[in-house]
Amino acid sequence: MADYGHELRFGIFVPPEAARGQALLRLIRRADESGLEVLAVQDHPYQPAFLDTWTLLSYAAAITRKLTLMPAVANLPLRPPAVLARSAASLDLLSGGRLELGLGAGAFWDAIEAMGGPRRTPKQALTALREAVGVIRALWGAENRPFLDGEFYSLYGAKPGPAQAHRIGIWFGVYGPRALRLTGELADGWLGSFSYAPPDVLPGLMTAVDTGAREAGRVPALIRRAYVMDPSMPVAQLTDVALAHGISEFLLPVNPDGERETRHFAEETVPAVRAAVATARVA
Repeated sequence: MADYGHELRFGIFVPPEAARGQALLRLIRRADESGLEVLAVQDHPYQPAFLDTWTLLSYAAAITRKLTLMPAVANLPLRPPAVLARSAASLDLLSGGRLELGLGAGAFWDAIEAMGGPRRTPKQALTALREAVGVIRALWGAENRPFLDGEFYSLYGAKPGPAQAHRIGIWFGVYGPRALRLTGELADGWLGSFSYAPPDVLPGLMTAVDTGAREAGRVPALIRRAYVMDPSMPVAQLTDVALAHGISEFLLPVNPDGERETRHFAEETVPAVRAAVATARVA
């Protein structure tokens, strides 16, 4: 059992479809009003049918009051980390501390290369992810001008700032063994999906995260775990995933016209899972 006792959070995971932009904005407002806590938006900058994720998150910050905003996950090869650090701090300030930063090492390399981005091997992508975290955190840090000489990302005395409104968490959306250990070493959270990690493979993935944390001298329980669920998962299964695998954040994948599904999730599923987990924790 790997229940780390974190407070449960629930939200929606959406594709930023340009053709249904107005429906998407209505859905985001409804999610905020319904008491859900997280808005996670796919980031595929090479997809011409999608709105730019960062622009959408910025707009969403202005039309919501409570939702935590997260790119899930930011496409690092097409979003330079130094600029991403300033963008994240800026949106965190403007939203009153409601941003979390999901990072991905990269995928769909043909599409990335078509946009002028680099093509990287798995080893290179992992090295770049490590370096990017160093760059981002350095620019979120103290007043000293950082100097980082990396293979992919460097800083040569750039001034840190602006200071974010709260400590922005960095979440990795990764699945490979080395990447999962890097999550335990460096990240604040892991963000996975039923599509790539059904519940029966979660034990191995979470063990890799925990191993990486211990090897780095960190406490595994400090790394939060988020999960883009399958909409058909019943309350009992969600409860088991939370208690057995330490998942404390569940995201419902929903299309822009999914107000009915979102309402049912917020009004029926979320209270039931909260109650079941709370009961198990005091048993």
